[in-house]
Amino acid sequence: MNWSAETGARWQELAEEVLTGLKEWRLQHPQATLREIEAALDERLSTMRARMLQDLALASLAADLTAVGVGERPPCPTCGTGLEARGQQTRELTTYHDRTLTLERSYAVCPRCGGGLFPPR
Repeated sequence: MNWSAETGARWQELAEEVLTGLKEWRLQHPQATLREIEAALDERLSTMRARMLQDLALASLAADLTAVGVGERPPCPTCGTGLEARGQQTRELTTYHDRTLTLERSYAVCPRCGGGLFPPR
């Protein structure tokens, strides 16, 4: 897994933003119901969650198949043969709470059956 000190620092900063934002929101909404508090919390956490999910996905071996050995590559879901890298592609995915992730990862092709895949790992 590709991990950096920058990633940890970014997560810490996001966590602090969530806490600060939630404290400010609560001060502005002292009569909020439990359901309103939950919605405010979920809204703030969803931004941090999406960034963490993106960072974790990009840290996986599938992000760059050229950097790993053939035996470590994900198998073709159709025939089980190890996939071959065919360049990088960018995809945008939507998470819970309608947050967008941008993933740039290796596009893979099966040398046996020809199936293409944007590895999910």
